[in-house]
Amino acid sequence: MQLLRDKVVLVTGGAAGIGRATAVAAARHGARVAINDLAGDAAVADCLAEIAAAGGEGIAICGDVALPRTAEQFISRAVDAFGRVDVMVSNAGICPFHGFLDMPPETLERTMHVNLHGAYYMCQAAARQMAAQGDGGAIVAVSSISALVGGEFQTHYTPTKAGVHSLMQSAAIALGRYGIRCNSVLPGTIQTDINRDDLADRAKRRYMETRIPLGRLGQPDDIAGPIVFIASDLAAYVTGAALLVDGGMFVNLQ
Repeated sequence: MQLLRDKVVLVTGGAAGIGRATAVAAARHGARVAINDLAGDAAVADCLAEIAAAGGEGIAICGDVALPRTAEQFISRAVDAFGRVDVMVSNAGICPFHGFLDMPPETLERTMHVNLHGAYYMCQAAARQMAAQGDGGAIVAVSSISALVGGEFQTHYTPTKAGVHSLMQSAAIALGRYGIRCNSVLPGTIQTDINRDDLADRAKRRYMETRIPLGRLGQPDDIAGPIVFIASDLAAYVTGAALLVDGGMFVNLQ
């Protein structure tokens, strides 16, 4: 069963990690896919090749999500290529781990601009297109378990992910009249480039694994599946919701 058959799906941060897994999963489920990323040509080309191998059609529109014009260009070029936008997956994000007391202003500001402002610009631009089309759509924002809990070296990151979660709640109210559903997915500890160095510490990695009732760290595909579901018509009455996908870490108090 192809849950996204004939839909046009846009994914930010689509060349690697959760974004790449989502783009490929969307293609496997029958979607035409447009990705946005700042990654190099090789990573983008590899992702497009994987989309094609999954039976899908894909294009890449590169640019910095922190800039409002990038969102406008992403939407307009996707519409030029595929005629419409059905699903926006706002996934692009960064987390340069750093202590609180000596946090450089430029690190804080860049994280805010990419993770929160970028999500706002992309979701707004997609919503404008969906509203103009007149037949609804779905927006899925990748938040984080960090929207619910703290992190010593994430004081700049956790507020952005809480903001993304809150953005989807408010957007669900603002866009419901247009038939546009807005939901967030909150991944737990997923092995991606964003935490590669942090998880290189074997003791920390083992500790994180012992915190998870399912006994393992997550993989990007573990998040792609729930995103496809929420974006699909199977979730037609789901909006303003947040789906925690963490292997049970959050509820494990021991």
